Amino acid sequence: MNFQELRDLQPIARKKLDERLAGNPDVEIYGDGYRLSGDYFRRQTRVVLRNSDIIDPLNIEEYIAMDGYRALADILEKEISPANVVETMIEAKLRGRGGAGFPAGRKWKEAHDYDAERKYVICNADEGDPGAYMDRHILESDPHAVLEGMAIAAYAIGADYGYIYVRAEYPIAVKRLRAAIAQAEERKLLGDNILGTDFCFHLELRLGAGAFVCGEATAMIESIEGRRGMPRFKRHRTAHKGLFGMPTIVNNVETLANVAGIYRNGPEWFKSIGTAGSPGTKVFALVGKIAEPGLVEVPMGTPLREIIYNIGGGIKDNKKFKAVQTGGPSGGCIPEQFLDIQVDFDELVRIGSIMGSGGMVIMDEDDCMVDIARFFMEFSVEESCGKCTPCRIGNKRILELLNKIIHGDGRERDLDYLKELSLVIRDTSLCGLGQSATNPVLSTLKYFEDEYKAHAIDKKCPAGVCKALKHYYISDACVGCGLCMRNCPTNCISGEPRSKHTINQESCVQCGTCVNVCPVKAIHVE
Repeated sequence: MNFQELRDLQPIARKKLDERLAGNPDVEIYGDGYRLSGDYFRRQTRVVLRNSDIIDPLNIEEYIAMDGYRALADILEKEISPANVVETMIEAKLRGRGGAGFPAGRKWKEAHDYDAERKYVICNADEGDPGAYMDRHILESDPHAVLEGMAIAAYAIGADYGYIYVRAEYPIAVKRLRAAIAQAEERKLLGDNILGTDFCFHLELRLGAGAFVCGEATAMIESIEGRRGMPRFKRHRTAHKGLFGMPTIVNNVETLANVAGIYRNGPEWFKSIGTAGSPGTKVFALVGKIAEPGLVEVPMGTPLREIIYNIGGGIKDNKKFKAVQTGGPSGGCIPEQFLDIQVDFDELVRIGSIMGSGGMVIMDEDDCMVDIARFFMEFSVEESCGKCTPCRIGNKRILELLNKIIHGDGRERDLDYLKELSLVIRDTSLCGLGQSATNPVLSTLKYFEDEYKAHAIDKKCPAGVCKALKHYYISDACVGCGLCMRNCPTNCISGEPRSKHTINQESCVQCGTCVNVCPVKAIHVE
């Protein structure tokens, strides 16, 4: 395929797409394109997800119908210099959507300016945050958007080879990526002499085994090179010495999916969305105690309240909002007082959280924040590669302290230990995993200190979650039917027929069976 053939194919493919979507109640015409119907989608600004669940991801012609590969073709046909391509990215101020928010243009420029015999582009598709599935959905629903973004990045820095590092746990994404690469190569949109030019760019998939630490750039590079995925000591930036010692840029899926749109519509269009410091949109995965969970794409700077209540439908079962955890296991827990904060990279950092890849876990009044911190710390301990001492040893000590507190053995001074140790780990760990692993602890200590004190001093869990701190008792409403006594798995309930029964607290395992079987609701939890 050459430039003219691509131009001729676009209207033909668009007509076929229009015919296929005609009469589809789930899709409506929006401007010169389409969007999914319903208020849930009308309240969003879908840039990265503009083709999601609309085009067939296994049909390259439907991507071309939506102006796919037009940006790459324009750059090559007009012979725009790689330096100018880089400058456009710098002007757009696109920040990496993988979590750190590093400007993509600066990264590209460093790789472009560094002389080497070979350069590489890597797509970081190692999405491992609990409850996050933004990148997986993009790869499954619009894989060519990522391929086009990688090709433009490769042209900008002078690379001829790239890797997509994707989890083997995403079999549908892997299947569709392989199909998309084959289709693009067949039509000369990837591979040798793209669109009849001298530009060559080959892509290869590398499947990760599911290690969370491989989301860190240098650990991913180690894995691609065939070694165990462990972060490197960063003597050099990856843009200077990365994969096989050559200049390498690593961008995540959502970052690359933004690239073609910037070159189609211009950097000013991109900067007109979002905030001055964080232009564009961000895709979030709303999960947890939310009425309408799912993927949400909104402009940067959208208030948390609008995302949770106007789009997500508020808290499930009309419960009271308690906190939202952003940034996955490395993020912080944001309390109700910050519901009106504008969500962008800088504002989230200011209040002790991070953007991360875009996970948003909603919590309600029934969640215990100490137990939430323990859950995320348990994840980080499990996923630590063990290379550096602060992360390998320190996070285990924090997990032990949290377990001690929720089991009723904590003391007030343990809270000081938690904070001090968390700060040391944050400041001394080798990679981003260790440096941010204690964010859930630090943020919950800061905003929910009363819950920690209730556990450590009063030996109570205000949310009633921590089993070791639960106390079951039988009130005077007991009629002595004996149902609780007969169903108790540890035989800790005693009493005479038609008389009030009692619970032996030393034998009680807080299973809750007695509460469920009591016909008069005489058993209560303190």
